Amino acid sequence: MNNINVIRSKNNPLIKPSDVRPSREDFKVDGVFNCGVCKYNNEYILLCRIAESVKVDSDKEVKIPIVVNKDGEDVIEVISFNKDVDTQYDYSDSRSLWTIDNRGAKKIAYLTSLSHIRVARSKDGENFIIDDEPFIKPIASEEEWGIEDPRITEIDGIYYINYTSVTRNGAATSLVSTKDFISYERHGIIFAPENKDVTIFPEKINGKYIAYNRPVPCAIGGPDMWIAESPDLMHWGKQRYFYGVTNEDSWENGRVGGGAVPFLTEKGWVKIYHATDKNNRYCLGAFLLDKNEPCKILAKTNKPILEPDADYEREGFFANVVFTCGCVFEDGIVKIYYGASDDKVCRADIRIEEIFAMLEV
Repeated sequence: MNNINVIRSKNNPLIKPSDVRPSREDFKVDGVFNCGVCKYNNEYILLCRIAESVKVDSDKEVKIPIVVNKDGEDVIEVISFNKDVDTQYDYSDSRSLWTIDNRGAKKIAYLTSLSHIRVARSKDGENFIIDDEPFIKPIASEEEWGIEDPRITEIDGIYYINYTSVTRNGAATSLVSTKDFISYERHGIIFAPENKDVTIFPEKINGKYIAYNRPVPCAIGGPDMWIAESPDLMHWGKQRYFYGVTNEDSWENGRVGGGAVPFLTEKGWVKIYHATDKNNRYCLGAFLLDKNEPCKILAKTNKPILEPDADYEREGFFANVVFTCGCVFEDGIVKIYYGASDDKVCRADIRIEEIFAMLEV
């Protein structure tokens, strides 16, 4: 097995929070990260997750943005808390407020940020112009706590965008589609909570659409990858277990998840995925899958192909994270766009032969 040659863009980070205009004057941008990617009209398109929180005047104050429906219109409402007064909440995690439910279990009561999806465009895949306005805004019925981690699958000229849709009832997966990245059609929730990290294959296999998903059992089992099929991209069934933690001493001994949309090579499907260790250090690995039976793993990388080594990957909103929702495979190069430390967009290029050389049966 060889050490892999990863070429990080000299322009990294490609997009930072300071490059993004907040959607409201009373908001601040905490992160731009975990973007879906595709090529459209000879441009690289990124669908970026933009996480925003409400500005506060005191460190004792916490303001929570949520989406509510008022008089038939979805609007953002801000709920205020005071740490000295509202002592029923645990404020130790900057990303969320925790409480104890009526069964005595610790659970998230609110998220401190609200995410939406915004478009960034580039001719060269390095220098991006990001829109000032959101592309997909969360709606109260499905996404009152926000939209996270989009992935783009192009099938017959239609770009299907699945993402994590979050409400107080859990993290589900929703689907929209677009032909132009200007308007889109909603198709609703396709995987019920808690299920995220969904990646849809870019063509039918044996007459069916195929997707990976990551349900999170709370009693038996762990947060592992499953595979499902569908006749229409809306209704998913024939769920089968695909892959999970097998080695307690490995780099992926915490959990595994979807990563980027698979792409086809002469050897089979290549699937870039993410995994964490028990210290929540996020890295990327790769599977080689059978062309006609993608539930079959022909080989995989037993070491990461990308791990948090650069300063901008080790430091940030949530340290030691490289997390991808998309890549572009062209001219023999896998161009991976990834979130670094949950607050910035970066790119790393790896030649496909390098990945093949790391694969082990």
